[in-house]
Amino acid sequence: MNRPTIFSSPYLLGFDHIERLLERSARGGADAYPPCNIEQFSDGAIRITLAVAGFAKDDLIITEEDRQLVVRGKQAEQDGKTFLHRGIAARQFLRSFVLADGIEVSAAALENGLLMIDLARKAAKPDVRVVTIKTGGQP
Repeated sequence: MNRPTIFSSPYLLGFDHIERLLERSARGGADAYPPCNIEQFSDGAIRITLAVAGFAKDDLIITEEDRQLVVRGKQAEQDGKTFLHRGIAARQFLRSFVLADGIEVSAAALENGLLMIDLARKAAKPDVRVVTIKTGGQP
């Protein structure tokens, strides 16, 4: 049995990837570690700020995978340390954000325990193409 979706119209061709992105973002939305802020600036730029206290630059990896921004963090083992109390989270994490077409990472910086990732929209080029019509036979 097929369930109806908002993209089930026969006139919406090739939008199945959007449905997959919506499902992926719904699954990943429950993870709240590390906490983050998402800001939008007047020029349309976006900044994601993740609170990564205790993580060094070498403990963090930022990648773009299949229109998804993925931030991974894993601290190196701290051999020989005995904690009486450990209140600063040091667990590994994976945080992902779905990116729209035309959005790309422009910069990333780590300062005072905050990882800031700047996103920008690529300049849109008009995309108009005339399709040649052939006579007779297959297209």
